[in-house]
Amino acid sequence: MASTQRSTRLRDPLDGLDPEQRTAASAPRGPVCVLAGAGTGKTRTITRRIAYLVRQGHVAPTQVLAVTFTARAAGELRARLRQLGVEGAQARTFHAAALRQLRYFWPRVVGDAQWDLLDGNKLRLVGHAANKLGLPTETEVLRDLASEIEWAKASLVGPDEYPTVARTRRRDIGHPAERVAEAYRTYEALKNERRLLDFDDLLLHTTAALEEHRGVAEEFRDRYRCFVVDEYQDITPAQQRLLDAWLGGRDDVTVVGDVNQTIYSFGGASPRPLLNFTRRYPDATVVRLERDYRSTPQVVELANRVISGARGRPAGTRLRLIGQRPDGPRPTFAEYDDEPAEAAAVARQVRSLVDTGVPAGEIAVLFRVNAQSETYERALAEAGVPYQVRGGERFFQRPEVRQAMSTLRTAAAAESRTSAAASSAELPAMVGDVLATVGWTPRQPSGGAARERWSGLQALYELAEELTAEFAALAGQRPTLTRYVAELEQRAAAQHPPAVDGVTLASLHAAKGLEWDAVFLVGLADGTVPIQHATTDEAVEEERRLFYVGVTRAREHLALSWSRSRSPGGRPHRRRSRFLHGLVPEAEVPGRVRRPSRRRAGARALCRVCGRELQSTLEVKVGRCVDCPSDLDEELLERLRAWRAEKARELKIPAFVVFTDATLVAIAEQRPSDIHGLVSISGIGATKAERFGEDILAVVDGTAAGGH
Repeated sequence: MASTQRSTRLRDPLDGLDPEQRTAASAPRGPVCVLAGAGTGKTRTITRRIAYLVRQGHVAPTQVLAVTFTARAAGELRARLRQLGVEGAQARTFHAAALRQLRYFWPRVVGDAQWDLLDGNKLRLVGHAANKLGLPTETEVLRDLASEIEWAKASLVGPDEYPTVARTRRRDIGHPAERVAEAYRTYEALKNERRLLDFDDLLLHTTAALEEHRGVAEEFRDRYRCFVVDEYQDITPAQQRLLDAWLGGRDDVTVVGDVNQTIYSFGGASPRPLLNFTRRYPDATVVRLERDYRSTPQVVELANRVISGARGRPAGTRLRLIGQRPDGPRPTFAEYDDEPAEAAAVARQVRSLVDTGVPAGEIAVLFRVNAQSETYERALAEAGVPYQVRGGERFFQRPEVRQAMSTLRTAAAAESRTSAAASSAELPAMVGDVLATVGWTPRQPSGGAARERWSGLQALYELAEELTAEFAALAGQRPTLTRYVAELEQRAAAQHPPAVDGVTLASLHAAKGLEWDAVFLVGLADGTVPIQHATTDEAVEEERRLFYVGVTRAREHLALSWSRSRSPGGRPHRRRSRFLHGLVPEAEVPGRVRRPSRRRAGARALCRVCGRELQSTLEVKVGRCVDCPSDLDEELLERLRAWRAEKARELKIPAFVVFTDATLVAIAEQRPSDIHGLVSISGIGATKAERFGEDILAVVDGTAAGGH
């Protein structure tokens, strides 16, 4: 009976939508911009929009192409469209869509055998390029080079333009821009010689095929008439150009985004296309979704307060979330002596939540950098709490999952030869029987390793239950084992795994697009949140948005914490994140952490703006509190960067060996007029003062070559 009611209810795609969601879903064909805050039902809205256009006869399902930024999001779109009875609509990531198109058009565009995709060996090829140029080949250096090449290609910057653009945008990975450009150029040459493509090439070559081959463009545009772009605030120039090539001057496009959640600018992403959408399409329908159905009013209130401190937000894009759920517990704040103490306390709280009925799979511990994960893994293991590390080993590469899928394929092949098998048992029972042959049991075993293996097999079993429920909602259909295996294969290709029962450990970036009943935001100390290398206003604001993303992942329980030192017995020099100023009830935790000073009382490092004692290394270096206003001389900083790059080339050493970015910022803020003032800046000792002092003072004074 319930499945029949659900099927009837879903016949109208607009059923159950709030007024703003309904406006977006039912907007006429043409440009539509949905400004959707966290938890406001954007996925529900865009899938209902696709279903509405199909039901109204405006477009056929096969003419729809929806693109997302993660395979998981694409998988969710496909599942929801299937629940709405929309079969055949394409929902893929930009790269997956481009790969499919490039493979199809390759014989017509290139003509010879298709080039292989460079997947796991990219770092090795970057290493070959670096070695040919005499650059360091340590793994960390190669990762930086690979990331910089990816940024350049995503930003449509070629090797020839890279040095100029890199200096303009202050790209600094420890090597002169010209050397990075040489590595970029050599990498591209090696890749082409070996007839290989990297993921960035998928976008660039597909775009070229559409722009330069009229027949290819006409065939594609005849096939696809309607486009939907999710997370539009994170689109890169390369992705935007591909979207433009897909559209070919048409305007049947729906974009969904939230400027408050722009967190990938380091990879070339920019909210500019979202901000300029109505300028490009003056007649566009614009809808603002601000009703938050995810989080309690208490979590929503904190999220609004976090983002209200952001600077430089265009007025038209500011979204203020409005909580729609019943009241819940207030977010908690806690300070600990050190990281292990913080992790142990978090593990105890997680254990308590699990014991009171919150599923482990509905709890997440989120941190800024992956290196923080190990401490929490150890603490959860000691507390007997199952966990999974998001971004760790891929689900479909786990040995037990690979073994199970092989066995399931064999069983599905047998089913296809015996049609009666499909009707003799329900899908979960059939899948359970197959999984039992590789060690699955209905009850969770004890022991960490056994429990970890079981969790993967259990996720496969639960997927069978989900698929059965989905098909039951569609006119009472019953899925077959063959259909189940096909779904698994599709998920494996898209890296869209089923959920695994266990507390999620993830970085804030990896948590984007996800949500849990309970979220623990940990390690919220200045220098980590915001990260220490965020030295510009723009970088700090992106860190604030990343913190906002973390807060908005919580549905009901939200705990925020930080520690005063990294290890037990360490100096308690850390302070809570500047983003927490004004948010933490002062009676709940200590107001300011002060370290015992080994200096004489009269020799303490004090802020030159407010006079308070400085706490962190970065504060001592720049001579002020991180939350005090900066008096940075931007033009001087640019001259210092140019001098450093020239000196690094002359001495054939990395730029940071001359002076770090933080030291240059300190010089540009304090503008020393003599050697005494220069050596008073932390990090500039007698040796560097003797070696570079006169040059630096000349740059500061403006009398150095190229000075203004």
